[in-house]
Amino acid sequence: MSSPATTSTAAAATAAEPAIVFDRVGVTYGRGRKSTVALADFNLRVAAGETVALLGPSGSGKSTALKALAGFVRPTSGAVRLAGRDVTDLSPAKRGIGVVVQSYALFPHMRVHNNVAFGLEAHRVPRNEIGARVTEALDMVGMSAYAKRLPRELSGGQQQRVAIARALAIRPKVLLLDEPLAALDAQLRQNMLGELQQLRKALPDTAMLYVTHDQSEALALADRIAVMRDARLVDIDTAQNLWRQPSTEFTASFLGGANLLPCTVNHVTGTAALVSVGEHTLRADAPPPSVGRPDWVPNADAALVVRPHTVRIVPLAERDALRGTVVTSVWKGASTRLHLDIDGIPAEVTADVAGHSPLAIGDKVGVRFADPAGVLVPPAIGTASAADGSEVRA
Repeated sequence: MSSPATTSTAAAATAAEPAIVFDRVGVTYGRGRKSTVALADFNLRVAAGETVALLGPSGSGKSTALKALAGFVRPTSGAVRLAGRDVTDLSPAKRGIGVVVQSYALFPHMRVHNNVAFGLEAHRVPRNEIGARVTEALDMVGMSAYAKRLPRELSGGQQQRVAIARALAIRPKVLLLDEPLAALDAQLRQNMLGELQQLRKALPDTAMLYVTHDQSEALALADRIAVMRDARLVDIDTAQNLWRQPSTEFTASFLGGANLLPCTVNHVTGTAALVSVGEHTLRADAPPPSVGRPDWVPNADAALVVRPHTVRIVPLAERDALRGTVVTSVWKGASTRLHLDIDGIPAEVTADVAGHSPLAIGDKVGVRFADPAGVLVPPAIGTASAADGSEVRA
């Protein structure tokens, strides 16, 4: 018979187990030279109650990772674990995961109530419990009043709410969302973002893996963001850290559309640096060395990450202002995006200014960078490739 101390230790160990573990998971389609790597050496841990966004362009491997976790794709290497249990070879139905996809995947001939009940019936929930569970799930997404409607009688946003309710009805410990807002228009997408934020608060113990190519969704919902490219995980950190101190040029560009100005490090003191950008010397943040980030030394090549909203347009006559020429001007409603050629800087610079700017193509302007102007990242060294030489899906 185990002692209370032993039982307590075992319970603590179980509680500490990540809800989701990808252990060097790889997925390859085909064989030999014609093989295609869809996911390469993927490692990720997600804690209970944590939301992690897989962010990347099309073909980066994010949806493949989700499918491997859900059981829709069998990994060719590595293992997938849920709360410490190896589920790599389990069927999707036996994993107890809630899945929401962008196409909604509702049964058109079933009413909302029956669509939500379907998963409960598949999990053999007793019939006398199904009605209450369906009501509970529909209440969570604000769709109780629509229980008797058919999917075709609902808007896109309402259909997505029903799809989420169906996933929640089984009370999953893990919820997977694959581009759930991609099929919605801009206004509905914003509304659903707010509702998903509320849903997170209502499910404090549920781990969520959220696949998206939209940075605004990732920033709004995720505790951590895993940035993917060419079938690989290239960066992972909190949303705030990735925004403020990205580790790579790709992360800086994909998360926020930053300017990446080639530069040379002149001098470093602590986490501050002076760098040469073309003919100009600017101050920069120099994050301390870490995995994938070098120690900054004089004469080292780097890229200066400059966010467009930090670039100021000032009068040409202002003292020490840089001289620039407007290449393009695009009004976006709340702001205007300018592309500028700045004297002495070889790369084009993007600036966002508030409101409707009267500046036109060819106008001469004064330009000021913030102080510091941005943060340093290592220069790009090319794209990822598979270790065995097979093609990596781009």
